[in-house]
Amino acid sequence: MTQAPTAPKALRRRHDREIVALALPAFGALVAEPLFVMVDSAIVGHLGTPQLAGLGVAAALLMTAVSVFVFLAYATTSAVARRVGAGDLAAAIRQGMDGIWLALLLGVAVVAVTLPTAPWLVHAFGASDTAAPYATTYLRISSLGIPAMLIVLAATGVLRGLQDTRTPLYVAIGGFAANAALNAGLVYGAGFGIAGSAWGTVIAQAAMAAAYLIVVVRGARRHGASLRPDAVGIRASAQAGVPLLVRTLSLRAVLMIATAVAARLGDTEIAAHQIVLSLWSLMAFALDAIAIAGQAIIGRYLGAGDAEGARQACRRMVQWGVASGVVLGILVVVSRPLLIPLFSGDSAVHNTLLPALLVVAVSQPIAGVVFVLDGVLMGAGDGPYLAGAMLLTLAVFAPVALLIPALGGGLTALWWAMTLMMTVRMVTLWLRARSGRWIVTGATR
Repeated sequence: MTQAPTAPKALRRRHDREIVALALPAFGALVAEPLFVMVDSAIVGHLGTPQLAGLGVAAALLMTAVSVFVFLAYATTSAVARRVGAGDLAAAIRQGMDGIWLALLLGVAVVAVTLPTAPWLVHAFGASDTAAPYATTYLRISSLGIPAMLIVLAATGVLRGLQDTRTPLYVAIGGFAANAALNAGLVYGAGFGIAGSAWGTVIAQAAMAAAYLIVVVRGARRHGASLRPDAVGIRASAQAGVPLLVRTLSLRAVLMIATAVAARLGDTEIAAHQIVLSLWSLMAFALDAIAIAGQAIIGRYLGAGDAEGARQACRRMVQWGVASGVVLGILVVVSRPLLIPLFSGDSAVHNTLLPALLVVAVSQPIAGVVFVLDGVLMGAGDGPYLAGAMLLTLAVFAPVALLIPALGGGLTALWWAMTLMMTVRMVTLWLRARSGRWIVTGATR
């Protein structure tokens, strides 16, 4: 009798400990990644404006190419976590190796396309005549690191599936430190200029990939898992990733449309939009960390055949998402007098930025639910539904956003459209979570 009321509380505490143990290191690793570009920008910026402009174009191209393949982490996390839940660690690591081999193949293909087309890509992204040579140099050299970057994505998914988010944090910190030291040494010490920055980043990325591979190979040998490429397994990893690729491309389309609309509104609006988008992205890291925990935990429960455990974990993570969204929204409102002057001294930008920032603050609890349920359904391997839901969201958002300039709307209207986009995502994901159709137990979906 005495245990009846305390059991649910004990269960919540257990879920809370799991979420925190996985989410906090994941957040650190997520934040460390964009610091690579910040360090490169800080070092290259002292070489001159054309060099910095060239870096900006090349970095945007590289980040776009890599973000398209983020499914390597998501799909691998889900597949590995299911095997872990089923108690078959050898199969879990074997599944992870399939994802790593796929990453290597995709990386080589991207390099083969990028090297000869680098000048055209730089021109298509609007680089000026003075910045284009630097952008081409940086892009060609840095593209050599794409296979390592994709291996890092896949290997991160393996470790997340194994319920390990600490190792990715340590590797990210080490990679960041190595990148900073190499860039400073090669750019200024060796006098290689922007090429030195590119080579420093490539070397750091290769070292990160090597560190991950050492960890995964040791695990494979410990549990007797094969390291050889398996065509059937690689093909299965690719097929599992296709729906998540569609989801990611649809989301990227939303962000590109939003930026294009802001640009049509005027220079003040696009400047303010970039600030809001930067803050929105920063808050997304915190919410995405909970989603990553959700991928690993849900996959493990379903692999173990514990449908009720998966439901309870989902409920608790949604509560975490809402609470985190509320806290982030309050932080934005409270800190806005400090945030706004930090990014711009232009009063016109301030006036445009403030109401849009308040809209973002209001929408954070919605974003919290979206990120968590996205992670839950990824952990369940429910990729086809996620792809369809994101395509529907894009279909709703695009006409609304594109009509804003014609109807005389401004940046605030655009961010209300972004809130509509997040609301549509929340509804589609909530309906799926409530239906229970995502709950498919077993070592494979």
